[in-house]
Amino acid sequence: MKQFFTGQKLKTRSICDHECIYTAVVLKRTNKTITIELEGRSERRKISIYDNCESIYPFGKYSMAPIFTAAC
Repeated sequence: MKQFFTGQKLKTRSICDHECIYTAVVLKRTNKTITIELEGRSERRKISIYDNCESIYPFGKYSMAPIFTAAC
């Protein structure tokens, strides 16, 4: 299974606007949560497993929410 690690740089594109790119850096992780630096502030999110890869929802879970995965 692919996992997040400290210092990893994450990025993903918006579903609605292909030119909008979200970026974050992994600051700390535990078995169930991850702490990232997103838009200049520290955020803690719950880790989900999808398709044998860890993933998080940086802005919350909604229909077109961006998703960061450990496979990037």
